[in-house]
Amino acid sequence: MRYLFVHQNFPGQFLHFVRHLLAQGHEIVFISEANNNHIPGVRRAIYRVPRLPSMETHPHLREFEYGLLRAEAVATAARTLKGLGYEPDIIVGHHGWGELLNLGDVFPGCPILGYFEFFYHADQNDVGFDPEFPPSAELAAAVRVKNSINLQALCLTNGYGQSPTKFQRETYPEWAREKISLLREGVNLDLCSPEPQAKRRNLVINGVRITPKDALVTYVARDLEPYRGFHVVMRALPRILAERKDAQVILVGGDRVSYGTLPPSGGSWREFMLRELAGKLDLDRVHFVGKVEYDDFRALLRRSDAHLYLTYPFVASWSLREAMATGCPVVGSDTAPVREFITHDVTGRLVPFLDSAAIAEATLQLLDDRRSARRLGQEARRYAEAELCLDDYLERYDDLVQRIIKTK
Repeated sequence: MRYLFVHQNFPGQFLHFVRHLLAQGHEIVFISEANNNHIPGVRRAIYRVPRLPSMETHPHLREFEYGLLRAEAVATAARTLKGLGYEPDIIVGHHGWGELLNLGDVFPGCPILGYFEFFYHADQNDVGFDPEFPPSAELAAAVRVKNSINLQALCLTNGYGQSPTKFQRETYPEWAREKISLLREGVNLDLCSPEPQAKRRNLVINGVRITPKDALVTYVARDLEPYRGFHVVMRALPRILAERKDAQVILVGGDRVSYGTLPPSGGSWREFMLRELAGKLDLDRVHFVGKVEYDDFRALLRRSDAHLYLTYPFVASWSLREAMATGCPVVGSDTAPVREFITHDVTGRLVPFLDSAAIAEATLQLLDDRRSARRLGQEARRYAEAELCLDDYLERYDDLVQRIIKTK
């Protein structure tokens, strides 16, 4: 079969599936913006957005305008492919940036399987969840317009959808869900596997040395920001460090924002929280290591004695799946995306997102009760083996594509 993939940041969510298809002998063409990533056997077609949205465009509409500019640029690249004789059997991509919207005009009748990540609501989920950051009076109107690409994508006559979790699928209106299949994403269980011996040797991450005598608390996010609970985790650290003199804390993540906004005072959330907690933290035991290589990330999870994962009611991070597969004892936020993976006191511990005292207490319990921590880590791994196996995910992906193809 001929697969046409589209994602502005090649290969995006499709790395594992693309490799799987190549191993089966399928033909892969990938339309994306330019980057240095490379997968042997994949032909790439690069598109360039001709301009940024106009500053004269209404601020709420600029994201939509950018999506339409991307849709036009991708369609131009697709027409070039078509002129060279390329006709895909199916198009697979992510609807988040508008790239798929015009491809039905280029390849009429070709099914489009789009990744539906999240439908925004002005009165639930992430909006208004954290009372520390109350929504502005204009936010509701902005959020409604933010779904413009989502709504256009749901109206594609040859469109089909997938979402990776039940929570994400159910953010979409009930009338839309029949178009969206639940396709739970998998983890490479061999790469993300427990290693009991890791706690018996030194670990060095970006110059930070953890010895077998240290109790290691870990936190991972793409960026250190409130959407992923960074602010409440930081407020939990003084008690953890005070009660466990052997505790070391490693926080992985950048200083930008993936979701939400930067502090109103400027700078990063890391700087903001360090100012708030000045004099309350033993900074010799709190280590900000930035973004790390994947092998270091896996080594960190294998060594972790208590892994903290928090999120607003929003998209769950890959790192949660990988931590569970690695057998980490997890302290997670009692929010819908996390509850879909963690059952309290079975595969981890759930705590109220906004309660730093509860986060500290649950973390200290794991550090003090190593038998319970091992049990939770083992059950997390069993859950991953049963529900997050990469091979099972790829088989379900194949089945979904075949069902779609048969409906053409």
